[in-house]
Amino acid sequence: MIEEDKEQEQTSVEHAEQTGKNKKKRGGKEGITELEAALKKAREEAQENYDRLLRTSADFENYKKRVAKEKSDLIRYGNEELIKELLPVIDNLERALEHAASEGTQEAQEGIRDGVEMTLQQFLGILQRFGVTPIAAETERFDPTKHEAVMEQATGEHDPGHVVSELERGYLLNDRLVRPAKVVVAKAHEDAEEDAESEKE
Repeated sequence: MIEEDKEQEQTSVEHAEQTGKNKKKRGGKEGITELEAALKKAREEAQENYDRLLRTSADFENYKKRVAKEKSDLIRYGNEELIKELLPVIDNLERALEHAASEGTQEAQEGIRDGVEMTLQQFLGILQRFGVTPIAAETERFDPTKHEAVMEQATGEHDPGHVVSELERGYLLNDRLVRPAKVVVAKAHEDAEEDAESEKE
């Protein structure tokens, strides 16, 4: 009887030890699973932070480029309004030269012409140092991006679509149009005859 009690007690102890071992195994697996889940989450958060950093860095680089371009444009074109105000002065000087060539004594004409021409050349030189250049117009093919057609003229001396004469000079500030050249554009004689017949009708 005593031996049976001892065997039962021994069996209970072994069962308890085995149960404890099983719990430890399950507890160990669950701990590893939790660690793996935490590690996966940490990696995902790290990747999100890295992606966010890349986007922020790219946005900042684009911002720096935009600011640099705006600064460059300000330097290159900051005098545009001033130049627009000065251009009519050039126009008046050019008209004065034309007027001096048609009136007065020869000596007076030469004095006026020399003085105005010197002033004009000095003025144009100053503008050129600031990046202002005149637009080529006469005998050039009409370019709507640089020329403004005031009228058409039938002529056999110029090909249709080419500039016959320049009424007002145009100017560029570096590569930007400040004012288009006002021009007369050649058209074919046939077009002129058709226009005349249309007017008669």
